[in-house]
Amino acid sequence: MRDEKYKVIYASFEAAPFFKTGGLGDVAGSLPAALQRAGADVRVMLPRLAALNADFAARLRHVADFCVPLGWRQQYCGIEELVHQGVTYYFIDNEYYFKREQPYGYGDDAERIAFFSKAILEALQHLPGFFPDILHCNDWHTALCPVFLREQYMQAPCYDRLKTVFSVHNLKFQGVFGGDVLGDILGLHESAAARGQLMTGDCINYLRGAACYSDRLLTVSPTYAEEICTPACGEGLEEIFCRRRGVLRGILNGINTAEYDPAHDTQIPAQFSTADMAGKAVCKRELQQRLGLAVRDDVPLAVLVSRLTEQKGIDLLLHILPELLGYDIQVAVLGVGEPHYEQAFRHFAAAQPDKFACSLTFSDALAHQFYAGADMLLMPSRFEPCGLSQMIAMRYGALPVVRETGGLKDSVQPYNCTDGSGNGFSFANYNAHELLYTLQAALRLWRQPGDWQRLAGQAMATDNSWQRSAGEYTAVYRGLLAE
Repeated sequence: MRDEKYKVIYASFEAAPFFKTGGLGDVAGSLPAALQRAGADVRVMLPRLAALNADFAARLRHVADFCVPLGWRQQYCGIEELVHQGVTYYFIDNEYYFKREQPYGYGDDAERIAFFSKAILEALQHLPGFFPDILHCNDWHTALCPVFLREQYMQAPCYDRLKTVFSVHNLKFQGVFGGDVLGDILGLHESAAARGQLMTGDCINYLRGAACYSDRLLTVSPTYAEEICTPACGEGLEEIFCRRRGVLRGILNGINTAEYDPAHDTQIPAQFSTADMAGKAVCKRELQQRLGLAVRDDVPLAVLVSRLTEQKGIDLLLHILPELLGYDIQVAVLGVGEPHYEQAFRHFAAAQPDKFACSLTFSDALAHQFYAGADMLLMPSRFEPCGLSQMIAMRYGALPVVRETGGLKDSVQPYNCTDGSGNGFSFANYNAHELLYTLQAALRLWRQPGDWQRLAGQAMATDNSWQRSAGEYTAVYRGLLAE
């Protein structure tokens, strides 16, 4: 390794607190600071999206501007710098591509995303006093960076020593477009290597390129790293991940333990900690009252805080919900998603308003209140690369009930009635009645308040901080640079 304090560009299309649509934004908003504390010099590169609020925009400092070659195009690019909470952020500025109401979902996403990847590489030579040792890319929005690097930049000064790391956050989304993109947008039609590694049939696959070209491949949990090597979860790329298993590793995500801290959270009705849990009872009563549920301390409240999609196991919950609501339990849902799921939850809320409630919206403040007021979190996902909700729930003393997949399996240790160990409940197969049986076991434990409180305390004491994960990332970086 050349320098003790090695340099990293962490590239992502979203990052909290600037803009986020899901887990990627949470990770990119927290991990870089943890990596800096672990000894790396990390700078984050993002697009300057329209969602960037005026306060942040006013603090931007113009660093450079230049043209980005993209196929036959020459597109303007500006670099704007912002230092926030000790981390330096570089925003790629191009209003034509990025000044839009939403970050994704446009007919020219193939071009917009390709521009972002190409602009990242072009920008490296314009950053004053900083050229990275490692370029760490995330999901399909930055998947072309390793491709462009190997195909078009290896002759440029310093680029030949640049190492690439690529993290898969959710393999379901890969960036698949028509084959004409290879030449018209990427300018790689004459490269047999690029064609062979990017193309699948008549289509180009951005993430496939990163899987083939990157020096190291990471996923957001050890179990998910194993799962993507199988046809069940490989989404058509399992052969590549199997072939490159020697450079593939899973590192479990963490959460921002300062943001999710029930002892200091100002978004919940009352603070609490393992030393004094009285505030949790207040949070539960306030949530029950807000949702129109019967205000009862003697009934467990199970919540679902999630996007309402098939991936999240909503079908399992709906299948058992009529039977589950026959028990002495309350269930509440927070989230938005597919219309037929929303309609089903409205039906149950109308039929049994004292036992079931739904808030078909998303509010970060309300999510905090759900975690703080809940006794259990339902997360029966079909697949879950990592998942953050189960970690947040544990932090607030809400015991997760999860399916053993991806990061859920890695982060939730099922309750052992013999020795009392564990921090939640889990089931193995994607089966509605396995979910029901697991909830029945949880309800039996609920009727033993001392054992339940001990398990909740163990959940709250679980270390899901980024400090744990950052050490594993830095080990990957150091190993790569030592080669």
